[in-house]
Amino acid sequence: MKTLLHPTYFPNILTFAVVSQREIIWEVEDNYQKQTYRNRCHICTDQGKHLLSIPIQHVGGKEGRQKHKDVKLDNSYPWMRQHWRTLETAYRTSPYFEFYEDDIVPLFEKEQEFLLDFNLKTIETICDCLQTEMSTEKTSHYEKELKISHTELVEVQGQKPETIFDARFLVNAKKKIDFGQSEYTQVFGDRHAFVKNTSILDLLFNEGPNSISYLKTQELTFYDA
Repeated sequence: MKTLLHPTYFPNILTFAVVSQREIIWEVEDNYQKQTYRNRCHICTDQGKHLLSIPIQHVGGKEGRQKHKDVKLDNSYPWMRQHWRTLETAYRTSPYFEFYEDDIVPLFEKEQEFLLDFNLKTIETICDCLQTEMSTEKTSHYEKELKISHTELVEVQGQKPETIFDARFLVNAKKKIDFGQSEYTQVFGDRHAFVKNTSILDLLFNEGPNSISYLKTQELTFYDA
């Protein structure tokens, strides 16, 4: 069974656990919505949980809603530089920051135009760091509720119909999902309690090559709900 997911900005650990354990289809035909992980992620600093948010160019008036793939980044503000400096401050002393720094920093050195394209690049980069293959399968149109087969949602010839698990709810930043996450040592863990379900960057910088094994052992109980 394949899983339908939204490409988000440096996805959280729960989302990347799904990516590591399941075959993924990326939702690329949806409308952009506020208050989601499409343009934000949480990291862990000396003060605890910290939000990184990408500014976007809002469309209003007669144009109404935009598709996620049409949303443009607002590069009038130097958010890339700010995000990278925040990451450096938060993780410079972590065990594996320097190990992955050269892989991650290029994402913040060249301006990107579209949010969806940038999100997919962040996911591809993390997959490379984890030495795991990233799915390239994407939706061909939008379905609000999945009551259709795989071949009806994605234009793939020569494949038999198969059911799809809809995990697009994971994009909702307000929805709390307790998946019994295993704790690992965080940089500032001696200053505050373990911060759950942060961006995959937190796991990568703290656990390094062990991250993929960690992700594959997390229980995805919502599949059985």
